Amino acid sequence: MIFAAGLGTRLKPITDVMPKALVTVGNRPLIDIVMTRLSSFGYDRFVVNVHHFAQQIIDHLRYAEGVRISDESAMLLDTGGGLKKAAPLFWDENEPILIHNVDILDNVDYDWFRRQHCDDEDAVLLVSRRKTKRYLLFDSAMRLMGWTNIDTGEIRSPFPWLRTAGVTVCDDFQVVLHPLSSEGAGVRLYAFAFSGIHSFSPRLFRLMDRFPDKFSIIDFYLSVCHRSRIMGCVSNDLRILDVGKIDSLSEAEAFFQ
Repeated sequence: MIFAAGLGTRLKPITDVMPKALVTVGNRPLIDIVMTRLSSFGYDRFVVNVHHFAQQIIDHLRYAEGVRISDESAMLLDTGGGLKKAAPLFWDENEPILIHNVDILDNVDYDWFRRQHCDDEDAVLLVSRRKTKRYLLFDSAMRLMGWTNIDTGEIRSPFPWLRTAGVTVCDDFQVVLHPLSSEGAGVRLYAFAFSGIHSFSPRLFRLMDRFPDKFSIIDFYLSVCHRSRIMGCVSNDLRILDVGKIDSLSEAEAFFQ
């Protein structure tokens, strides 16, 4: 699934007249770059959600084979809501779904990443050791435990001992906990930056029933990680570029080349 429904507000004024999926890098629309690259790894079935200038994307993909459109013209549903709405469009209820943002350029080996999703895992999130303000928190087995914003000190987690603890992210991305109780003592956590690329098992759709139409996929993962196997996968040589803002377009040209 390619998330292409966003408003692209950071790419204004370009996105005043087109969706970010059709913004060009190297004279090619972003959505073509993503789909061509994934096709080179054997992906031949795509679900694309649309909202902002939806018809332009629909027209652009009209003759593309193996593409289904999830139309969010009525309301932008965010990443989790968009995935939930698209659930009936997927071909195989047992095959993991690769999820990719349309404005991300990367050097991921998708043959390798596909193999990282084991049968007993519900989702695999591609992460890296990268300095950021917001980190996903994993235990030593790389199971998702929570999320933190190091600027505000906010912690989100289904585990009360982690929600109430203070967190310090060290230079080596290990996490120092400052717990208010003995619960959670001895748990070692690691902080990683999320790439926006993940592999999702369709069996998780049943857990989305209680969620509203619009919600974030990260909010969903954080709400179910205590009873589902939401795993992190570290790519040590990951190169990734968010083309979601104007000042990254020139850098994107070089990255694409």
